[in-house]
Amino acid sequence: MRFLFIIQGEGRGHLTQALTLEEHLLSQGHEVVEVLVGKSKNRELPDFFRKRIHAPVSRFESPNFLPTPANRRSRIAPSIFYNLARFPYYASSIRFINNRIKALRPDRVVNFYELLTGLTYMVCRPDVPCICIGHQYLFLHRRFRFPKVNPVSLAMLKLFTRMTAIGSSRMLALSFRRMPDDRSHRIYVVPPLLRTEAMRQSVSSGNYIHGYMVNSGFSSQVASWHKKRPEVPMEFFWDRKGESTVKKVDETLSFHTLDDKLFLQRMAGCMAYASTAGFESICEAMYMGKPILMVPAHIEQECNAFDAVQSGAGITSSSFCLDRLLDFSKTFRPDPQFVFWANSSDILLSRLVSEPAEESVVAHDWQWQLHLSWPRFKF
Repeated sequence: MRFLFIIQGEGRGHLTQALTLEEHLLSQGHEVVEVLVGKSKNRELPDFFRKRIHAPVSRFESPNFLPTPANRRSRIAPSIFYNLARFPYYASSIRFINNRIKALRPDRVVNFYELLTGLTYMVCRPDVPCICIGHQYLFLHRRFRFPKVNPVSLAMLKLFTRMTAIGSSRMLALSFRRMPDDRSHRIYVVPPLLRTEAMRQSVSSGNYIHGYMVNSGFSSQVASWHKKRPEVPMEFFWDRKGESTVKKVDETLSFHTLDDKLFLQRMAGCMAYASTAGFESICEAMYMGKPILMVPAHIEQECNAFDAVQSGAGITSSSFCLDRLLDFSKTFRPDPQFVFWANSSDILLSRLVSEPAEESVVAHDWQWQLHLSWPRFKF
């Protein structure tokens, strides 16, 4: 079968998931004809992705969230107005995506949580089946448990997630643990997409803390804690645009730009892991049996972190105060069941290549897919 990937370009997770899925598909004789990746002025496509992806890569303008001035959390309201002002660019991207689908004629479009894919299926109605992949589709699962968050923000998150899936035949929800499928909503729960490199690392327990921050503004918190505990070595990774490959603060603190091979090596040898609660790196740390501190940067990551805690992955915090992580690591015990679950990738592949059959939803039936239970307010 021939597949076209469309990827949201924010963060590391969707990109590594696409690399993993391409690897699995190629090994079974399938073909990825092209990879379309959303871009914005705040993010660069990491070198590790360009070097490792086999299919040709094309870029298109895509919506993104604006960080706070300190570049830590995302600002929802300003992001909405910013992206509305850029709608003419996104309309051009929708035409581009539709034209690529027409020109390439893949058997399947695989959407890694890109909003414009859903809008393309709403407006242009391509006749190629689309399958959505991402942990975010668990947020639409009837049994998913949410933390206590702002109800309006949660409703907006669910709405955004539904919009990415407009016209899709099914949603493959990547999960920390086994859950029943939610066939009434076309949601199928599948294991995380971990790359072979992550699963084959030689794991040890070193003397340093490993970390990753999707918003580089958190680096000031890391540096502040480091001043109090300079004897604890730390190797952190960030996506600060225009930064040198390695920013060495001193002998025990370094910030690295994203190099996925080095990132996994550092994770395999660390004593503990701290992150802004992105799904993919949390799964990698769980697979390697590392204690984890999660510092959510936006509501999606708050939901990720809450779900990860329920799965025994680690603890959450509002800041990179790493004393809690060191204390937690003393009593942490990894869950071997996660390794068995993560090794069950055949479940995902069977859902991907099988025919949509009766659960398929036609592309123009988008009103149903936008159905959302907004919070009810009493006046």
